[in-house]
Amino acid sequence: MEPNGEFKLFCGSSNPKLGKDLCAALKVDQGKIILKKFSNGETYVQFLENVRAEDVFLLQTAISPINDYLIELLIMIDAAKRSSAGRITVITPNYFYARQDRKTASREPITAKLVANLITAAGADRMVTMDLHSDQLQGFFDIPLDNLPARQLFIKKAKEIGSNSVVVSPDAGSLKASTKIAEKLGLDLAIINKARREHNSAQALGIVGASVLGKNCLIFDDIVDTAGSLCAAIELLKKEGALKVYAFVTHGILSGKAIERISESSIEKLFVTDTLPMDETSSKIEVISISEYLAKAIHCIHYNESVSKLFE
Repeated sequence: MEPNGEFKLFCGSSNPKLGKDLCAALKVDQGKIILKKFSNGETYVQFLENVRAEDVFLLQTAISPINDYLIELLIMIDAAKRSSAGRITVITPNYFYARQDRKTASREPITAKLVANLITAAGADRMVTMDLHSDQLQGFFDIPLDNLPARQLFIKKAKEIGSNSVVVSPDAGSLKASTKIAEKLGLDLAIINKARREHNSAQALGIVGASVLGKNCLIFDDIVDTAGSLCAAIELLKKEGALKVYAFVTHGILSGKAIERISESSIEKLFVTDTLPMDETSSKIEVISISEYLAKAIHCIHYNESVSKLFE
C-alpha cells in the first residue's frame, strides 16, 4: 500500500540515546526540534522543519520527572497538529502512569485513563507502546493502539540458557504473559504467590505449579522499580532449590536502591530493554535494545502494513 506521505521522527528529551539508535535503525535523520524551558518552568516546543501532510512520529518515554516529560509530549503533539501534520503517531515505550489503571480504594483517580484522554485530545492519531502494565489499558484509548510485546526479544536470550529451565510468573497478574512464553519455549510454568500490602512493597509467600528444584528459573515481568519484590522472589526460588535465576523485564525503572539490591542478590542476570535510559547499571544487568523492533513497527505503520506480524 502507498505510504501516508513522507515520515519524520522527532524525539523528546526523555531518552535521547534511544532516539539516536532508532534513527540509525531507520536510516533517517532525527527531526529538528527546539525543546526548552522558560525561566518560569513553562515548556516550549518548535519544529524546525516542515511537517505539513507528513507522517509524524513522536518519541517520548515515561521517566522521572514524569510530569515534565508528559507535558513536553502533549505540547509536541499540539505543535504537530497545528503544523498540519498528516498523521501523528506517539511512541511511548514506557507508558505514563501505567500502574494507576484502576481504583483500588475510595476517591482514587484512574490516571492512566486521564493520560490517554490527554494524548487523544492533544491530537494524536495513533499510539505505540510496549508491554502495558495491564491489558485493560488498551481499552482506555479511542485511537488505534499497538502494544508491542518485548517477549520476542527475550525469548531469543532465554533459549541460550538451555532446556533445563522453568518459566516463573512473578505474580498472578503476569500469568497470562508468562504462560505464552512458557508455551513458546516448551517449558513448565511456576507461579509465585505474592502479596502487596502497600505501594512499592510486596512479599513473596510461596511457589505453586512446576518444581524449581535443580532448574534454571526464568522470571518475566513488565516492570522492575525498586526491585524489592523481584529480589524477594529470587531468594525464595533459591531457597526452594533453584539452580540459577534469570529475570527478563521490559521497563527497568530501577529507582531508589534497586541497583544495589540487584547487585547484592543471588540473581545470575537481569535483562532489561532500553525503553528507559540506563544511566547507572551493574555487572548483573544486561540491556537489550528495542531500536530495531520499533523501527519495524514504524515501517509497518508508515506503509499501512499489519503490525500484528511483529507479535509472532
